[in-house]
Amino acid sequence: MTLLELNNLTAGYGQTPVLFNVDMSINQGDMVGLLGRNGVGKTTLLRSIIGLNKLTKGSLFFNNKDITKAPAYKRSRQGIAYIPQGREIIPYLSVLDNLKLGTSASGKSSKRIPSEIFEFFPMLKEHLPRQGGLLSGGQQQQLAIARGLMCNPKIMLLDEPTEGIQPSIVQEIEDTLKRINQEKGITVIVVEQKIDFIRQLAKSFFIMDKGAIVAKGTTRELTDSLVHRYLTV
Repeated sequence: MTLLELNNLTAGYGQTPVLFNVDMSINQGDMVGLLGRNGVGKTTLLRSIIGLNKLTKGSLFFNNKDITKAPAYKRSRQGIAYIPQGREIIPYLSVLDNLKLGTSASGKSSKRIPSEIFEFFPMLKEHLPRQGGLLSGGQQQQLAIARGLMCNPKIMLLDEPTEGIQPSIVQEIEDTLKRINQEKGITVIVVEQKIDFIRQLAKSFFIMDKGAIVAKGTTRELTDSLVHRYLTV
């Protein structure tokens, strides 16, 4: 079943176009890697899906509903969670209050933290009273993903979740994303620079270049030739 469908999507910043006629179809339960060199439009694509960038052309369907003109908060309430590059947790709020912000994004009144959050991220339970800004980079990334889970999403959009994180925590994040995908059936799209990470994590991939999709397929089809052509600097 198709969960997310982009048709001829064009978007940018002000009068500057960044994305050009992007077509993309994501199935429910998929784990997708979105690859490309810096500046090719990967972050803009995620921001366009969540509604932070206005489309100049094209359409966007989510869970069989046309959300092309829906504002970001309505997209969040329909089940799209966005974990931005740099994590953007609130540094002076406690871990607990950062998590509660995720519930607010869903439009629900309950502020209870589901026990499964601590099953996926047991470290967070130990640091609930601590200010988010005092956590390590890897801990902050886990908090950001957990905050996204708080809105009970159907799909999670993650922008470079391994950036600046030590290898042991990168492995933890990979394992946790696999569990979230397999145990909860949540579709995941990950923008990432680390090719090995995507090869181990994702089931399928898209490669972007100059604001367009230039290659796609199963992760087995992510050949060294494609990597050399579109991803090496």
